[in-house]
Amino acid sequence: MLTISTIVDLRAGLRSETAIAFVPTMGNLHEGHLDLARLARENGKCVVVSIFVNPLQFGPNEDFNIYPRTLEADCEKLQGLADVVFIPSVNEIYPENQAVFVEPPPISNELDGASRPGHFRGMATVVLKLLSIVQPQVGVFGKKDFQQLHIIRQMVTQFNLPVRIVGGETVRAADGLAQSSRNQNLNANERSEAVYLYQTLQEMRQVILQGERDFERLQQQAVEKLASRGWQVDYVAVRNQTNLLQASSGQHELVVLAAARLGNTRLIDNLEISLPD
Repeated sequence: MLTISTIVDLRAGLRSETAIAFVPTMGNLHEGHLDLARLARENGKCVVVSIFVNPLQFGPNEDFNIYPRTLEADCEKLQGLADVVFIPSVNEIYPENQAVFVEPPPISNELDGASRPGHFRGMATVVLKLLSIVQPQVGVFGKKDFQQLHIIRQMVTQFNLPVRIVGGETVRAADGLAQSSRNQNLNANERSEAVYLYQTLQEMRQVILQGERDFERLQQQAVEKLASRGWQVDYVAVRNQTNLLQASSGQHELVVLAAARLGNTRLIDNLEISLPD
């Protein structure tokens, strides 16, 4: 496994590769990231994983400066899974003050975007830069960040990028909590409570499968239940999988999404729903 820190060296090392599968990460790797690397191996001969904490997607009151940097442990975990680990500095990715940005679609201002202004602009900009640098045939992203995956797919289509985007299923702990780098910030009581977010989405999915179509009422009930247990809820939403717009009763491919805080830790999750015709 090669570790490379410059764009020049990366491009030189990948020059002869014709089947590159790429997994961009911000490090502090957990089993969800490693599962994406395994999925990349299924879709390419050369697996490239990047580790880069992107300052553009953190707001002024978010945790960029304290985001865990665990580079040595991350590289150990990637042994046998990745062929190349790309670890650029901020100056390597942004050699000058960034003056050109990707303007994401309007959906970026809803859901996570409503709580994190500018987040998806920064995310889309760095993903476009990384895709341009690595030039993979396949890009692998997790479905846990469902809105992010949707925006990346739109960006790839709009810019006619020659890369196929593959979504990896959410990896969960035994009790159902979605794997996340931020889970380690939960104290013991918060970790026990954290699974309730997943359970709430499961309950919503079950009643929708049983025929409930009053999505507004379902959303409000879920917010109230979470709040009563001490959660600070950003949103709970039932959306159309294809465009992430508000779901309507005649649609069959839905997704329920939620974001909420326990203490100082913000958690997100989602569940897809396929209704019979």
